[in-house]
Amino acid sequence: MRWSYSIGKIRGTELRVHVTFFLLLIWIAAGAWATQGPQAATTSVLFILAVFACVVLHEFGHATMAARFGVKTPDITLLPIGGLARLERIPENPRQEILIALAGPAVNVVIWLLLTGLLGAATRLGDLQSLENASQDFWGRLALVNFLLVAFNMIPAFPMDGGRVFRAVLSIFMDRIKATELAARTGQIIAFLFAFWGLTGGNPILVLIAVFIFFAAGAESSDAVMRGLAHRAKARDAAITTFQTLAPDATLEMAAQAILHSSQSEFPVLAADGRLVGVLTRARVLSHPEAEHRAELVSTVMIEDVPTVTLETGMDAVLNALAAGSAPIVAVLDRAGRLVGFINRENIGEWIILTRR
Repeated sequence: MRWSYSIGKIRGTELRVHVTFFLLLIWIAAGAWATQGPQAATTSVLFILAVFACVVLHEFGHATMAARFGVKTPDITLLPIGGLARLERIPENPRQEILIALAGPAVNVVIWLLLTGLLGAATRLGDLQSLENASQDFWGRLALVNFLLVAFNMIPAFPMDGGRVFRAVLSIFMDRIKATELAARTGQIIAFLFAFWGLTGGNPILVLIAVFIFFAAGAESSDAVMRGLAHRAKARDAAITTFQTLAPDATLEMAAQAILHSSQSEFPVLAADGRLVGVLTRARVLSHPEAEHRAELVSTVMIEDVPTVTLETGMDAVLNALAAGSAPIVAVLDRAGRLVGFINRENIGEWIILTRR
């Protein structure tokens, strides 16, 4: 995700923080300082950090359960509205999807039990109005937040945890694509209700959550359609086979000329022996417009880690490779290992439109 920064890696999953999260901390600190003083500001920031520590544990609950089913989690990103665990794929087995979805809230239940059982924290829904008050019991507020995280995440607003459980249950009784479309429409209706509630109640965070749910539900629905079509297709069906390539020792000036005279967004980089060594994107060339960069070599700015498949590889595997890697393409090789084409996200979108006609 753009504007997010890595703060470490835990069991192969990179933990990232979006820049807007720091803006949230500043906003919380400034508000508490203005109303209650510096000590309240410090307490408020510590409370927000504790809340997001619980959010991180929530997301790692999803990641840990997903790993049991062979699904990796490349990264988890912290946003002002919560956490986002990016799984390589969502299992199509309803039982597995339900267990992964429930693993996150289950972590918050455990935290709530520890806070109330060991520390004696009281969970009173009446304290909800004073949740931001730094003078109130720290552990009690944290226990209440974990209780609310469980309740909120289990709302059947796809793609939230409750929405994923809803979709998985529906897919037991109907086609997965239809189940996803129904769950997505339900999620978008709930998003409208969230937005109305947030706007009338003066809660901007709730409005942001509503916007996220609305667009994420649509994206997940499109992904489900794509996955359904992918079951019946191979890489050869969607591969771009007419394209220009660049050499590693070509300059960025030469790459710029190639961009000007073609519609390609990605240029495979081939060694002298025809071996694929990377890919250069239009965005990377345009990010070096200064004259002093024109003589730089393509090899210095290209993306080296490019996943590869064969012509007979199923589109399921192609989609997984695109989701898991940092490269914008999947290279398609023939039996001799020569590059014969590549697949990018834009081309997959076009393939979906043409396939569904």
